[in-house]
Amino acid sequence: MLSNDDSHIKLLARSRYLLYKATSKWTKKQSRRAEILFKEYPDIHKTYALVNNLRNIFNQTKDKGVAYKKLAHWYREVEETGFRAFNTVANSIKLNYRSILNYFKNRSTNASAESFHAKIKAFRSQFRRVKNVEFFLFRLTRIFA
Repeated sequence: MLSNDDSHIKLLARSRYLLYKATSKWTKKQSRRAEILFKEYPDIHKTYALVNNLRNIFNQTKDKGVAYKKLAHWYREVEETGFRAFNTVANSIKLNYRSILNYFKNRSTNASAESFHAKIKAFRSQFRRVKNVEFFLFRLTRIFA
């Protein structure tokens, strides 16, 4: 049993949701649980710090040049830790950094385009085997334009 009367299994199970939140949004009880968790499992603390650092880059950085430097430092930190779970994210950032850095110019994402694409796919799935393609496109533009 740990100092907060949790077993190791309970500690891990109950800490799952606090790891999704930023440190500033933790309750006092969650802060205490995180303190115990990070003391018992230092690797979880390192991974949480990496995730939090990446979150802070996107939430707090406004300048494209500063963001580029911070992302490079974050990438180096990921390489130093050796956690293979971050390789996918780190490589995606490395390969697409120019597109990602555009976010810091005007804080826009392609979420609206992705949403519109999903709506078109849902509409298309309702009308399989359409014979009149022109009418299909006409209805699509009427509904979503």
